Amino acid sequence: MSDIELYLQSSPIARDGELPARDDVGKVFDELDFQFATQSYLWALPLVSWAQWQSVHENVFGTAPSDLVVYRTYQDRLGLITANATTPYILTFFELNRTGPMVIELPPGPTAGGCADFWQREFATMGEMGPDRGEGGKYLVVGPGQQSPPGDGFRVLQSPMMHVFFGFRTLDPDHERSRTLVEAVRVYPYAERENPPPTRLVSPDGREWSGIQPRDLRFWELLHDVLQSEPVEERDRFPMAWLKQLGIEKGQPFAPDERLSSILQRAIDAGEMFARANAFAKRFPGSQYWPDRKWDTAIVLDSPTQRGRYHDELLERASWFYEAVSFSMAMKSTMSGLGQAYLGAYSDADGNWLDGGRAYTLHVPAGVPAKLFWSATVYDVDTRCLVDNEQGRGDRGSRDTDLVVGDDGSVDLYFGPTAPPSRESNWVQTIPDRHWFCYFRLYGPLEPYFDRSWKLGDITGL
Repeated sequence: MSDIELYLQSSPIARDGELPARDDVGKVFDELDFQFATQSYLWALPLVSWAQWQSVHENVFGTAPSDLVVYRTYQDRLGLITANATTPYILTFFELNRTGPMVIELPPGPTAGGCADFWQREFATMGEMGPDRGEGGKYLVVGPGQQSPPGDGFRVLQSPMMHVFFGFRTLDPDHERSRTLVEAVRVYPYAERENPPPTRLVSPDGREWSGIQPRDLRFWELLHDVLQSEPVEERDRFPMAWLKQLGIEKGQPFAPDERLSSILQRAIDAGEMFARANAFAKRFPGSQYWPDRKWDTAIVLDSPTQRGRYHDELLERASWFYEAVSFSMAMKSTMSGLGQAYLGAYSDADGNWLDGGRAYTLHVPAGVPAKLFWSATVYDVDTRCLVDNEQGRGDRGSRDTDLVVGDDGSVDLYFGPTAPPSRESNWVQTIPDRHWFCYFRLYGPLEPYFDRSWKLGDITGL
């Protein structure tokens, strides 16, 4: 119970509308600032997530803006929030206020990618689902207030922010052709176009790293640093007023005193509790995909703009960007055979949180409506990253050649700390004393998914 709740219970004067005792005014303001900070935490989750990841690129991997980081192995992806364990990630971050407009040269071939700002709003799609339709091309990313040069054969992309993410995947199943595609991508400042620096491919190379939002005052430091170079959108002027009260203001240093530091730390602890409930016990209308199953539509955002008809999607945004990173409409496809569909299970068939010390099974009926492939992936609740188990894998799916398939075409998957007898190839190892959740992804979802005539089983305890 907070100080203000104790105060309201013990003070009939406060409840009757009189002024609080002069000595108690500090408690009232502490509570007000704490509430500002908890709401600011939820509001800032997507931005701080990518600020943290960018910091890893620069300070752990030693990258420059023209470099691309390639996440190929399972170990590479252990710090990436809800990464899939099937396809590689190739990406970078840059700050247009530091670099000026940036050029991206994408070669022809089967790729899928795009650009987004640090609110994780996609503003450009590239590759097979973009305007180049897989034919490649030269893109120029321009920030707020920056001029785009005439001509030069560029497709100009206007970013709403100076902080930009660029990422893509190769869709060619042939590893050598895929590698050749990755090596042909170029990223460099427009100002250096006559003699562009090389685009290095950097790997995590076994280094431990974490992309989760910090759980200490560094959360607020990252937020403060990003906001310094960004325009303030009309929708964010009230949150910026909350932050001003918390010592985070454009053009001013962030130097919280002991009182404010304590409030900000408490807000992170409480804010993360709110974020977990908001993500793992979704209360959004229609989020439960089948009424008699525990599977949710993992992505509750309705559009990359994060705007509903009469509101901005604050809680929807906080839900997805606490448990994941990045969003494009291709990840929430409504077109048969294109894009992906994400389902999330956070509890078992009885509504209990999934326990890493228990054994479970998941029945995947025959005829999974996925044009390309499907996968079921296990994530750690605390990190929202791939389960870091001794087995060295976190998923099973239709691309696994050793998957045991029933005579009727169905598949039974197993989750638990020890392998079930004779079913190890269909098993993902979980970790005792740690909760987990599961994404079921369909790549190229088909009509039986959309009309719900095909139905996935619940995760059931053994």
